[in-house]
Amino acid sequence: MEMNATIAVAKPASHRWTIVLPLIAWVVFIIGHFIYWTPFLILSAAALIASVLSAVHHAEVIAHRIGEPFGALVLALAVTVIEVSLIVSLMFAGGHDTTVLARDTVFAAVMIILNGMVGLCILIGAIKFKKQSFSLQGISSALTVLVAISVLTLILPNYTTSIPGPFYNKEQLIFVAIVTLILYVAFLFVQNIWHKPDFVSADEVYDKEEKPSVREAVISGGMLMVCLGAVVMLAESLAPALESWIESIGAPISLAGVIIATVILLPEGFSAIRSAKNNQLQKSFNLSLGSALASIGLTIPTVALVSILTGMPLTLGIGVESTVLFLLSLLVIILSLSTSKTTILHGIVLLVLFSVYLFTIIFP
Repeated sequence: MEMNATIAVAKPASHRWTIVLPLIAWVVFIIGHFIYWTPFLILSAAALIASVLSAVHHAEVIAHRIGEPFGALVLALAVTVIEVSLIVSLMFAGGHDTTVLARDTVFAAVMIILNGMVGLCILIGAIKFKKQSFSLQGISSALTVLVAISVLTLILPNYTTSIPGPFYNKEQLIFVAIVTLILYVAFLFVQNIWHKPDFVSADEVYDKEEKPSVREAVISGGMLMVCLGAVVMLAESLAPALESWIESIGAPISLAGVIIATVILLPEGFSAIRSAKNNQLQKSFNLSLGSALASIGLTIPTVALVSILTGMPLTLGIGVESTVLFLLSLLVIILSLSTSKTTILHGIVLLVLFSVYLFTIIFP
């Protein structure tokens, strides 16, 4: 297939707040070690959000510098770094609930992306452009890998017989972690090298603009690390207060995974929605599905390694109710993206499923 799309490499405007706010966030985190006051916890939460938004800007500078499709992977990898670091930190913090935190956070991230993020991108794009197109082959490849990894990591543990419960034994956990990583690496190879044109829509045409300089990209790379570090540290410090609040309102602890996943996915979500508004649905899907694949393909092997090295139990299998909703979500998104075009109906159905997912968390 001949590709006639021109890849955009727009130069984003400089924003000093993206440098100042992460530094302030680090100051808030340090002061937070000496102050435990409810209004200050709110300030810490605001600093966390500011760091996430700053990370969006710096990741986009790097993405514009290196171009697509590698640029679309920058935010996905950044999100994965945050997710893995946060989960591992909380696993070391101890407690029974940490055994399910990795599962709840990964499952929440995938459900937010498949139903919430993709549904919202389709809806916003449909309202503005009615119909949008994308490369069917690239999306089909991403969904194929996503279904395989999801079932292996979140459903199969419920049906193995070596040990009871939603767990893998040590040998099974090692094998699944390796297989999951192989599948994710294979996807990256196909997306960025072997079948790179499949992940760029021929209907999306962008204006060429000046790339950010190497100096700007290097500065943004350093600030991205500062932002990600602030996000991880602030999220970890806020976790106990978050768990106490969830208990006080009588909600299940799995709500913590949803909140953590939502904060982690803010950068990717904003960029995906912005791409949909600019009639770049292919880039929006690359960001969304790439983030879902990274969330499982990198997070699960990492937390599995921590579990094996520390002897800490790792719960992977989701419950029956979650399994039904998850399989329904996979079926609907496969059907919704089975052609190369989307309509407003696809977005509405996915968002309804997302609301059902949130409702069943609070009222199981």
